[in-house]
Amino acid sequence: MSHEKAGPAGELISINDFLKVDVRVGTIIEAAPFPEARKPAIRLLIDFGGAIGRKKSSAQITANYQPEELVGRQVLAVVNFPPRQIGPMMSEVLTLGVPDANGEVMLISPDRAVPDGGALY
Repeated sequence: MSHEKAGPAGELISINDFLKVDVRVGTIIEAAPFPEARKPAIRLLIDFGGAIGRKKSSAQITANYQPEELVGRQVLAVVNFPPRQIGPMMSEVLTLGVPDANGEVMLISPDRAVPDGGALY
């Protein structure tokens, strides 16, 4: 599955389309290798605080990250997609990233600590 957008900026959407996507900040509290995934990945447990709580995610980030360096790091994730089966695990959120110069995922994080559960706007 390609993550590239169509055209230089992607398809035009309305502000209402954008507002449907619930992107929140959370802190990684567990990270472990995920050898059962089809592509190299790390299994994450992310704490979004409050009403959202802790959610599982699988992220294809092994080129730039080791599990032990991820614990305590804040990341952004889409929290309102339906859960998706990834190998033996049900991924509950989509952890967000952007490609580096080699096309490998770099996680998106706030540049300073913020409260878990905060929404992107």
